Amino acid sequence: MILDQIFISEKHKPAANYSKSKSSEKPIRSVVKAISWRIVGTLDTMVISWVITGELAMAISIGSIEVVTKMVLYYGHERIWNYIKWWK
Repeated sequence: MILDQIFISEKHKPAANYSKSKSSEKPIRSVVKAISWRIVGTLDTMVISWVITGELAMAISIGSIEVVTKMVLYYGHERIWNYIKWWK
């Protein structure tokens, strides 16, 4: 079950089944991916906000807030998916 893979600690997993996956990413790679993706996503949010509101200052404000929140969410999402063996 997918949830078992997430929540069972490494010490409770059978030794025969435990092997470091070659497709597993290191945390720093997830950080770099999160930053690069957020640059693209934030620019998109700012452009959409500017088109909708017609105010550049409002668009920058919206983009500034969402860049931080979505980077944190993306990092957590990536780290959780590294524990899921489904389709690896």
